[in-house]
Amino acid sequence: MQFDLSAVETATMVFFGTLLFALLLTFFIMTAAFAALVLLGVGRLAWFMAVSLLLGAIHGINHAWDRLVHHAGSVELPGDFPGELIGQPSPSTGTYPRVVLRDS
Repeated sequence: MQFDLSAVETATMVFFGTLLFALLLTFFIMTAAFAALVLLGVGRLAWFMAVSLLLGAIHGINHAWDRLVHHAGSVELPGDFPGELIGQPSPSTGTYPRVVLRDS
């Protein structure tokens, strides 16, 4: 027995065509939503990596600076250094002893 498409009523063909179109549209929307979720995940991963690298670099710089300052504070330099370098002591403003007031 052969299937003859001309024997099917028009309403049945329209119904199945509508179902096929709805299925195609649903597949397209699901694919677009999946692609959007993938792009969102990739963007979030890239952002997380950038933030992690930046914070790691800042932490490394801070750690290196802290070690350098602590090391410089513990180093003993040979020789005697006078309390005041060459010349007279710098004038003092009282609150801020290293600030030099000009034209005051």
